[in-house]
This record gives sequence, C-alpha cells and structure tokens, in this order.
Amino acid sequence: MRTPHRMTAHPPADPHRITTHSPAGPRPYIDPYEELGALDHGPLEEFLHEDLPQDAAAYEDAEEWAPPNHRRGSRRRRRRFAGLPLAAKALVGVLVLAAFLTLADRWALLYAEHSAADGLKDQLRLTAAPEVDIAGFPFLTQLADQRVHSVRVTVPDVAADRVSLAKVSATATNVRIIGGPTSPRGARIPELHGEVLLAFDDLNRELGASQVTFTGHGRDQVRARGTLPVAGHDLKLRADASIRRDGERGIATRIGGMRLDIGDLATYRPGVRASEGLHLTPSAAARLSKERRNARALLSVPALVRRLGVPDAAVQGALRDDTELARLTGSAGFARQAMRLNLLDEAVGHPELLKLLGLDPALLDGLTRLTRPVLADQLSLGFRLPRPAAGELRLRDVRVEKDGIRVRLTGSSLSVGH
Repeated sequence: MRTPHRMTAHPPADPHRITTHSPAGPRPYIDPYEELGALDHGPLEEFLHEDLPQDAAAYEDAEEWAPPNHRRGSRRRRRRFAGLPLAAKALVGVLVLAAFLTLADRWALLYAEHSAADGLKDQLRLTAAPEVDIAGFPFLTQLADQRVHSVRVTVPDVAADRVSLAKVSATATNVRIIGGPTSPRGARIPELHGEVLLAFDDLNRELGASQVTFTGHGRDQVRARGTLPVAGHDLKLRADASIRRDGERGIATRIGGMRLDIGDLATYRPGVRASEGLHLTPSAAARLSKERRNARALLSVPALVRRLGVPDAAVQGALRDDTELARLTGSAGFARQAMRLNLLDEAVGHPELLKLLGLDPALLDGLTRLTRPVLADQLSLGFRLPRPAAGELRLRDVRVEKDGIRVRLTGSSLSVGH
C-alpha cells in the first residue's frame, strides 16, 4: 500500500520567477525578458551610439529614394550637350552643314543631268533620252565656275541610214557652260572621245528578213551566212563584207564572194563576168552527162553546142547513136563545158531546156532582178554620222570584234544647245 505524500504549504512565490528543483535543492529561474530590459543602458546602448564610419555617415546624408521621373532625361541630355566644349559644338555644326551642302549638291547634279539628257534627246531627235553622267565633286562649284571637268554621254539605239547603232558613248572634257549658273542655255565642248558600236545582234534583227547572220572574221571582215527568199524559193546565201572608213564620218562595206545556191542544182553569182551568173554545180553537170534525154535536149540546141565547143560531126553522131552519146557526154571535158554555161543567158531563148534541168522559170526571173548592186545593198553595213551644227566629228580606228563593229570617235569645238 502506497504511503501518501505530505502536502506542505509554501509562501507565495514571485510571479516572474519560476523555481526548479534539482538534486541539490530548488534553483531560481531567471526571466530572459528581465535581462533584456536590464540592457537599456548597457553595452547595446553604447554600441548604437558609437560614431558611424565615414562612408556610413555619407550614406546617412544621401537623398531619400523617390520614384523615377522620365521627364528629367531630356533635361539631362541638354545639360550634357551644354557641357560639351566649344570646339566639339563647332565640329557638330560643320558636319551638319556639310551634310546639307552635299545633299544640295547631289540634287543639283541630278537636275543638271536630267535637263542635259532631255536637251540632247530633242536636239538629236532620239527615240529615248541618253544617259548623262557628270563627273567631279562638288558640282555646285563647277556650275558657279561655268566649267564642268568631265561629262559622259551614252546614247543607245541611234538610227544611221539602213542600220541602227547599238550604242554611242562619248566623254567630253572641260565643258564650258553657256549662260548663267541658274539658267544655262547650252555648252561648248572643246574635246570629245568616244566609241561607236554596230552590234551583230542588231544587224541580224534589222537585216534578218532574209534570215541572214553576220559574224566577225579577222580585223576588218564580216561574213554573212543564211537564206534569201527569191520567188518563193529559199536560196542559201554566202557573202563576205570588207569594212573600211569612208571619209571622216562614215563607214563603208565592200561586199564580195556573193553566192546563192539553188540546192545542189545550180549556183548564182551576181555579176557580168564569165565566172558569174547561173551555172550548174559539179554534181548537176555529172548527172546531166548520164541522163540521155537531157543530154540530147542540150545537144539539139545549136547555140548551146557552139558554147560547149563540140564539133558538129560529134554532135550528129551522138544524136543518132547512144554509144556515141555516152562516149561524148561521159568525157571529163563535156562536164566542164556544161558547168561554164550561163543558164540565165539561155533561159530567154530556151525555157524548155531549163525546165528539163529542174529550174523554175519564176526563180530565174527573180534572179535576173537580183543584180549585184541590189544584193550588195541588202547586205550593206555602212552608215554615216550626222554632221554637227558646229565643230568637227570624226570616226577613227575601225575594227571588227566578236560582238560587232567598233569605231573610235573623236570630236572638237562642238556645241550643244543654243
């Protein structure tokens, strides 16, 4: 049976003190809040009232924080510009002024180039305005001095007689402007150098109704190859042109080696010499000697026999005996003599013979109209530059290149405008 504890009365304790028991006896409990209160005038107070460091004091004197004000940026920039030295401000002003002057100079240059192009188009009666490029900077000082250092003009597609020049480009130096800087009326060109191009592509297009193609061959030779329609027949054309300068302002062409092939039957060379006219080809002459019917028809015409140079006895024997005919026409001399006959001369009196050879009478009539001057004119590449109103314009150094005919151009004492 457990013995009950004895209840002992104790005096009232301090409400802020708690007593704990230990083996050695009760130990008083110290309230921490009382200890903090005791520090009001202790080491903590001394620490808080110590002198702050220099940087901390400066921090204490700093302005209080405030929300950012974006309107202050422009004022700050004005303050920064105001803070620039006078030399920097002057430099900025000079740069701005130079930019405006450069812009004005370029605008005046473009206006002058456009006005000059329109003036040249009207004066030269061009289909399109040329390209005008005024060199030198600044332009306003040249305009004020009424003298331009260099002007380059490029004129495309210039009509020149039967052909069109693909491009005429020239550079004028020391051009003097006539009239005031604000109202120029024209210009004087003391010296000019340029180049004229007659392109083969343009020639093929302009003279290509006959499907003829022009190509360069050597320094001064041009070859023409293609087909030429005559009386409904497409004849194969071959011709050579020699290019040379004609006077100071013209280019002339000498057409040679003209030949029109009528298949493998005959060849036509316009002209009046014995080698010219309409002649059988070697293959056609060889076929004639083997075709008895055509050979007899040829030998039955006395005029042709005389031209062939065959004795009358041999002709009579060939007309009666096929063996004699084969012996006569099979000889090499007969074929050569047949090739020498000008069929155009025989077509007038003996049209039936030409039909036997396979030649169309309408074609023969067309060939008689296609004389040497007519055919040469169709293939002519010559042209002449217009005579200038003042000064001299000359062509120099004619040469044939891959893309066309190039001619060097020089001029002096020229005038443009009024």
